[in-house]
Parts: sequence; structure tokens; C-alpha cells
Amino acid sequence: MTEISFDALMHMLSLNSTRIELAVVAVCLALAGLITRLLIRRQRRQSGVETLGATARLGLEGLQRLLFPLVGIALLSIARVVVELLQQPPVLMRLVIAMLVAMGVIRLVVYGLRQVFSPAGWLSTFELLIGLTIWSAWVLHALDILPEVIEWLDSQQVALGKQKLSLWALMQGGAWVLVTLIAAVWLSGSVERKLMRAPLDSNLRIVLARLSKVALMFLALMVTLPLVGIDLTALSVFGGALGVGLGFGLQKIMANYVSGFIILLDRSIRIGDLISVGADRGQVQQITTRYTVLRSPSGVQSIVPNETLVSSVVQNEGLSDREVRVAISVQVGYADDVERALVILEECARAHERVLSEPVPRAFLHSFGDSGINLELGVWITDPENGTLAIRSAVQLEILRRFRAEGIEIPFPQREIRILGDTGNVALCDAKA
Repeated sequence: MTEISFDALMHMLSLNSTRIELAVVAVCLALAGLITRLLIRRQRRQSGVETLGATARLGLEGLQRLLFPLVGIALLSIARVVVELLQQPPVLMRLVIAMLVAMGVIRLVVYGLRQVFSPAGWLSTFELLIGLTIWSAWVLHALDILPEVIEWLDSQQVALGKQKLSLWALMQGGAWVLVTLIAAVWLSGSVERKLMRAPLDSNLRIVLARLSKVALMFLALMVTLPLVGIDLTALSVFGGALGVGLGFGLQKIMANYVSGFIILLDRSIRIGDLISVGADRGQVQQITTRYTVLRSPSGVQSIVPNETLVSSVVQNEGLSDREVRVAISVQVGYADDVERALVILEECARAHERVLSEPVPRAFLHSFGDSGINLELGVWITDPENGTLAIRSAVQLEILRRFRAEGIEIPFPQREIRILGDTGNVALCDAKA
């Protein structure tokens, strides 16, 4: 397309023929929006997107994003042919058609990036900003103003340490850094997907995936900045300030990050383990570089800083194996058959499906109490993350039923009061009262 100067464009806008052309362009764009909406509604009524396969759904969603530019280009092309037949130069129509082509390319590229980096919500958020940036650069180029803007940006100097850089160089550097970071994120995502399928420990896979992401992003910055003329020594001031800030103001944060990598590397805590730290007890659901998420049997999630897990005593019920002993206490009377009661306790434990047959359930005479003899039943389970209240309740209900059937009494506290001395004086005191 032939470039149009800004003065020529202003002169064209003052003409009646140009105003008519603008009205035709507005009508075509309005019709394109209406037709696009109708086509999308009709397609959704005919077949639900949820019922389609992944490939068909991606293709359909991509086509929906291109409908408006395609319909707009078709309508404006028809209108341009009509205007040319009327011996009028459709300059603005060519400009708008080129902008619609740019819109289609931008939408297609951003949609592809969103699928590659899914779920990356920042692409959807900045899609409008990316589009406006590209359109603005294209319009400036079409109006032959872009070289002047670049020359002005190149004349503005910014001091970065001992080095002076122009605004244009900084913008170029930012663009290259953005491109290389996107490539680094894509590569790290591919590496992470391959690592997650590798036959490695889950903690080791997480550590390798995060280290690869950080290394690739750091490598992208180190390669890009010298390419655009930015000396890495110019960042020494910023690096020193960042180091001081990390050393003084961010001690706790950095301690949590370092502790997170220690936990992931030494594999003392894994996802799925049932742990207790302080007053918190729950199953490990997520391990990040800063905190660990525990889900208690009641459903409450606790966020525990990684430094606490490294510096405190942590009870891990699944570190070496998942077998956990559950103790159930019960009391029988002194007049009951204790040996028979111990046998009943072991039989009740073996009847429950969650109780392991090896190690076998064992019942013991624990101690002698004030109201009866204290017995303890010990059973072993392999699923502590499912809680112990249900198994305690089931076993104790079975014990209560068997004890009642066998005539074994579960005593309750009783007190005897004996009055020593002359009972006559007690009766006399009661009469006076």
C-alpha cells in the first residue's frame, strides 16, 4: 500500500467524497459486527462447543476470532469495487482493510500464544494493549510519521549508571527481552511436561522444573541485553541495591525460599504425606518455594511457611512407610473376665476392613484404675489421610455390642461414703437442725 502523508490525510478528510467513504466504512463495519454475532449464535445453537474434541474446539474458537476481520474485509472489498466503478479513489477503504488484516493476524497470534502458554491469563489481559501497539506503529508508518517518531525517541537519552541509552534502544531492548522471555517460558513449559512424565521422584521433578525455568529466563536476559547494546555492568547499581534489600528487608522471604528448595531436595516431606507441625495436622497438598499447603481432615487448609517446616519438629506419618498405629482404650470391671475381654477386643479389630492383618491387632492390660481395669487395643492402618475417627467409632461400637452380649461390664465412676463413729450423735444433730 502507498504511504499517505499526514497533511494529505487531513486534506482528504475535509472533502465530501471522503466523508461519504467514511460513512460507507462505518456501515460495513457495523454490518460485519452484526453478521459475526449472528453466525456465532447460530453455530452455538447447532452444536455445543463442549461436545467437540480438543482439536475441533481449538479450530472453531480460532475461526470465531477471525470472523469479524474476514467479514469486514469481504464487505469493504465489495464496497471498494463499487466506489471504483463510480470513479472515486477508495484510499481510506484500503487503509481500513489493511487494519482489519492486522487485527486478524494479532488475534490469531495471541490466541495461539494463549494455547501454548495455557493457562496464561496475562495474554488475554494484554491482548488489547498488544493490538493497540501494533496498530499504532502501523498507522504511524502509513502516515509517514514513524521515522520522525523514531528519530525523536533516539535523541532522548537516559542515564543508566555510567552508560547513556536512548529511549528507542530501551524500547528495542524491552521488545527483545519480552520475545526471549516468552520463548524461555515456552521452553520451560515443554521441559516441565517432559519431567512430569519422567520416572523420577515427585519432589525432584518439581525442583528440576523450577530450576530449568529460572535458568532459561536468566539465560534469555543475559543473551538479549548485550544484543541491544546494554552493558551488563550498567546493572551493577541495581544488583547491589537488590542484594542489600534481600539481605536486610527480605530475610524471612528468602529463608522461606531456601527452605522450600531444601524440602524438595531432601524429600523429607512429599505431596500426600500426613504431617503434624505445631498445632497443625493435615495432608500435604502443595509444596511451593515459599510455603506448603496442609489440608486437615476437617477440610481446613493451612499455609505453613517452609522455614517453619525446616526449623521445627515435624511428625511425618508417611516418611518411611504409611503404616500408622491407632490406640483404642476401654475399661472393664474388676469382676469381669479380663482374658476374655482381650480376645474380644482383638476379634473386633480384625473384623474391620481398614485394619491390617499384619502387624496383627494386639490387646493389652494397660493399668489398674479407680473404677476398673484399663485395656488398650492397638491396630495398624495404611491410610491415615482418611482420618482415624471413623475407624475408632466403628471398632468401639463393635466392642460395645460384643461386651453387652458377653455380659462384660464397662464401669463408670462410683463413690462410697462411710460414716464412722456414733450414729446417734448424727441423728441428734439432724433433729436440732
